[in-house]
Amino acid sequence: MRSVTYSMGVSLDGYIVGPDGDFGWTAPDEEVFRFVTDELREVGVHLLGRRLYETMLYWETADQDPSLDASMLEWAALWKPLPKVVFSSTLSTVRGRARLATGGLAEEIARLRAEPGEGAIALGGATLAAEAAALDLIDEYRARVHPVLVGGGIPFFPRHERRVDLELVETRTFGSGVLHLRYRVAREAE
Repeated sequence: MRSVTYSMGVSLDGYIVGPDGDFGWTAPDEEVFRFVTDELREVGVHLLGRRLYETMLYWETADQDPSLDASMLEWAALWKPLPKVVFSSTLSTVRGRARLATGGLAEEIARLRAEPGEGAIALGGATLAAEAAALDLIDEYRARVHPVLVGGGIPFFPRHERRVDLELVETRTFGSGVLHLRYRVAREAE
């Protein structure tokens, strides 16, 4: 069964976006960017909320940007053909390999898990991830912890009152001080 992963850059105090809406501090250096590119290779479909979808639209035409270096062009070449499902109550159309979700998050994930295919079902965006976490749909949390305190904003981890036990799968420290933490949700044998 395909796993559901939630992977994003996060400040040391737990936010993906600061109180002023800034997330420029998550811009990866070359080493982290290569890592993120390799992580994208493991994705079979990406689920996004509207805000992240709109932010990522740049990558649908990034291959036409003459200022991009080879590593960014490689990332764009992986992102553009990747199937995407967008959750939005305001968008009526999406572009590229994206489609609007036709059901709720649990229904979409169940459908994707039942379909033949390889690669993880990746979640993008804190609001969508919070909903998935509340429904106990996330199998892995992958945080790239940046050495910065932003003091508030949009939290990486959903704020709901239940305990979730995690098993450490992988850690990696980058030269820039970014720390990658990969945890699998500990589930009791069913």
